Amino acid sequence: MIAPVLSGAVLGLGIFLLLRALFPPRPGLTARLAALDQARNGEGVPRAPLIAPEEDVSEFRRALGERLARFYAARGWEARSIKADLALLGKSFEGFLATKALLGVSGLLAFPILVGWLALMGWGVSVQVPLWSALVVCVVFFLLPDVQIRRDAAVRRRDFRHAVGAFLDLVSMNLAGGRGVPEALMMAVAVGSPITTPGALNGAANGAGPAPGSNWAMERIREALANARIVGITPWQALGQLGDEINVDELRDLSAALGLVADDGAKVRASLAARAATLRRRELAEIEGKAGERSQSMLVAQLLLCAGFVIFLSFPAAMKMLGA
Repeated sequence: MIAPVLSGAVLGLGIFLLLRALFPPRPGLTARLAALDQARNGEGVPRAPLIAPEEDVSEFRRALGERLARFYAARGWEARSIKADLALLGKSFEGFLATKALLGVSGLLAFPILVGWLALMGWGVSVQVPLWSALVVCVVFFLLPDVQIRRDAAVRRRDFRHAVGAFLDLVSMNLAGGRGVPEALMMAVAVGSPITTPGALNGAANGAGPAPGSNWAMERIREALANARIVGITPWQALGQLGDEINVDELRDLSAALGLVADDGAKVRASLAARAATLRRRELAEIEGKAGERSQSMLVAQLLLCAGFVIFLSFPAAMKMLGA
């Protein structure tokens, strides 16, 4: 009796969640008044992103993703970490949610496939084994995009921090040349951005994309600074907003420092040089740490190989001594 009860409970829970997803409850009067007060006071109003997603999403995925995004927003699920990773990778949150939902639903196709295969082989296995196997496959498929996004974002965030260190050096040199903070920021990204080179300009005009080896991180910073004029904020505020969008603390610290001492060029130069040196030392420490980890992994592999070789040599002698 336990198996039918559990199956009925899971089925009922699934139907309940499906109905709640398709027909979400309307917010009450208190929630509506609180939202109205926040909008009147300028609080809780989402800012427009400085960097638009670069991912091309089909109409079906976009519509499904928008419904899921509204479902997330209605329940207060912000998902800040995954949104920052998606913004860093140039992907949309709606496309990510649609991919998760479609992969999860496709995992349920394992149930009829397993049932048909078991019936074809003639094995008298109950339906519970394919059902639970399909549920496990569904959960794994649903979580695969999160794992991939976090892995790719970790690599890109490390590269972005390296580009921020070079950007700080360029800004410091432009400030030493007598330029102001806004001009120094724009000139720094103009030097480091590949779009300023003739080859990149020709490639962009022909639709070929950035040239090989182009600095995509500088492109992100350049686009954020260019969009700051349209949004109506200062360049250092744009850097802080970009740091919030992609979860890079170095950009937030740089924005705070430039906002405090934007009128004092000498102190800005010294601060930027110190920050760039700190970033380089931290990168060097991370590289040395990873090299040490790989050396230890190689040492463990060599020890296991030696242990297996010793067992291989001593096994015949041990068996002969035991009289086997």
